[in-house]
Parts: sequence; C-alpha cells; structure tokens
Amino acid sequence: MIDIHSHLLPEVDDGPKTWEIAVEMCRMAAADGITHMVATPHANDRYAYDRPYLRDLLAHLQQLVGDTPQLTLGCDFHLSYENLQNALDRPQGYTIGDTRYMLIELSNYSVPLQISDCFIKLGDCGITPILTHPERNPILQQAPQRVLEWAEQGCLVQVTASALTGSWGERTQSMARGLLERGAVHILASDAHDTKRRPPVMSAGRAAAAAIVGQEAANALVEDNPAAILASEALPYLPKPVLGK
Repeated sequence: MIDIHSHLLPEVDDGPKTWEIAVEMCRMAAADGITHMVATPHANDRYAYDRPYLRDLLAHLQQLVGDTPQLTLGCDFHLSYENLQNALDRPQGYTIGDTRYMLIELSNYSVPLQISDCFIKLGDCGITPILTHPERNPILQQAPQRVLEWAEQGCLVQVTASALTGSWGERTQSMARGLLERGAVHILASDAHDTKRRPPVMSAGRAAAAAIVGQEAANALVEDNPAAILASEALPYLPKPVLGK
C-alpha cells in the first residue's frame, strides 16, 4: 500500500514530537504493508511550511528507517486566500514530490462558496487538487452533495482509512461510506499523527472499503491510484460520481 497523507516529521506540526516516535511510525506503517509514505506537514496560519528545511528532515528520517517505507515530501495545504496566492505563484511549492498533485484541506469552520473557482485556478496552473478527509468536516457532513459535485468537476477526494472502520465516530463513518458508495472517493490514506491515537495503518480501512466496493476497487484506492499520483500520471481508477439526493 501507498500512503499519500501522513504527518511523520517531528516537531514541525501536530505530528510526532520526537525522532523516536517518527521512526516507530514508519516501522508500524511497514508492518501494516505500507511500502511508500508521503510526509505531509501542515501549511497553515499556525505552521509555516519551509520546503527546503522539511526536505532535509525527510532525508534524515529516511536514513534512520532504511529503505522501507520509501518517503516523499508533500504538504497538508490549508486552503486560505494567502496560501492560495502562494500556490498560484509557485505551483510546485506544495505538491506531492515533483508531481502535479496537491493535498487540499478545508477549514472546519467555513467553506467558501467560491471553492470551485479555487480548484479551477489551481488546475489552470497545472495542479490537480486532492481534497483531504471531507468526511470529517462538520460543514461538509451537512452538505455531502458539494463533495460529489467537486468530484464531478475533476477534484480528487481522499478519505481517511480509519474513518471507514468507525474510529472517527458513526457520523463520519456514514459519510465516508456514502461517498465511497457514490463513486466520490479516489484515495484512502492514514493521515497519521502518532503511534496510538492516529497511527499509520490502512489495511483495516482497505478491508472495510472492499466490503463496500469490492477488492479490486479497494486495492486501487491504496495501491494503483496512489502509485499513479507519485508518478504524476492520470488515475487508473476514476469512478463517475453518482449525483442527486
């Protein structure tokens, strides 16, 4: 499996506090069958995103853990006006590795009505947005149709693997399942932050997805599609979202 969303680097955001925990997270991921992880530190008002500095930290973590899992740098990009302008000025400043894919996180307190325009602007700069964990957003839980519409417009959707197993509660699980059933989920990821509360495991989420959409589609969510993202290629599994109430 390939995990494109994880907080592995110590002392840069709300992820691990020590190198020891960061290494243990990588060990846990490998034991779960994860062969490649994208470290995605937050870029928001609280946490500055210094890509050269973070790249050096990631190289050090790779030395500590060895060959498995392989590590790539990305970003958990908070969609604010200032961040958006920075991304439009430097399209490769926040992407997953050197690809055209970028994780986009929305606020839990407000989702701009013009969000579709933001996705279009990023697309015009060559960036394909991947909306992270909409199933956990309380605003989108009230309006899941918006996520379906964004997926219809070409925005990719990443759901937290553990959301499908109920770790985030019944409401979140219900939305995650609903998005999956209606063809609006393209990637599962761990969004790991530590070794206990939010660990880097995805196998249980893959099994839960397989019970809903079948094993082949579930494998695509954690293997084929993430591999295509790392290669900056088109996704092989791209279901058509089922719109309507």
